[in-house]
Amino acid sequence: MTSERAFLQLLHTAPALWVTVHSHRGSVPRVGDAWMAVFAQRCLGSIGGGHLEWQAMAKARALLDAAPQEPSLQRYALGPSLGQCCGGEVVLQFEPVTAADLPRLQRWFAQAQAAWPRIALFGGGHVARALVQVLGPLPVQVHWVDSREGIFPQSMPDNVQTEQADPVHSAVVDLAAASHVLIMSFSHAEDLDVLKACLQRQRQQADLPFLGLIGSQTKRASFFHRLQQRGFTAEELAHVTCPIGLPSITGKAPEVIAVAVAAQLLQVMGQGVPAIPSTKEN
Repeated sequence: MTSERAFLQLLHTAPALWVTVHSHRGSVPRVGDAWMAVFAQRCLGSIGGGHLEWQAMAKARALLDAAPQEPSLQRYALGPSLGQCCGGEVVLQFEPVTAADLPRLQRWFAQAQAAWPRIALFGGGHVARALVQVLGPLPVQVHWVDSREGIFPQSMPDNVQTEQADPVHSAVVDLAAASHVLIMSFSHAEDLDVLKACLQRQRQQADLPFLGLIGSQTKRASFFHRLQQRGFTAEELAHVTCPIGLPSITGKAPEVIAVAVAAQLLQVMGQGVPAIPSTKEN
């Protein structure tokens, strides 16, 4: 269960102080959509860790005991007095929330998640399954596609949606714009069909920022030769990354490959933090 879901479930039965980053200056541990929910006996989420978070938790519990009605702000200078040397400052908002706030909080989380980068993963094999587990805790949305029925596990991370598509490349046309595509199906023929469909879409719409194909340099050479025969130019094929994964992370185990691919994606996506939605109703 994700921290978000656990927070919303607990809020049905107990009030909490919801802590978010209101503003910041200079070097700070967390920005963007960082949050922390402090209950009487439990804390979920994180606004940066360390002594900052310890003090924020203590303040939130004191406010929880006082049962405030309105949000309040607290400035923290991240210097020697706080036992941290970031050098910046952060203003945290402490907001009392109850079950009555659930609809608003659900919209807040949905809006924050809608801004997450999108990943389209083709193939349900060992590497893909390992990769889904690595991507599960990350702020990304995963669209997982396979042509076979019953291939997906019964349970999976909340940020993953599955699609059974036969033929599998038919799913390419409906991918969300700006999807980062990873191709690792059980069949080289399927891989080629998906890659061809992605290149055709890229030619028409130019909205797939990353096309990654699992495989060796030999597979790359074979695929590129066949795609050139089908009319794709060297410039178009230069958009394809194959092999995938950071080359400095070696190893053939699915879990190792998954880490290398996830790390490469984070580099490509720039580890950008989406804009945080307002905590207040418009």
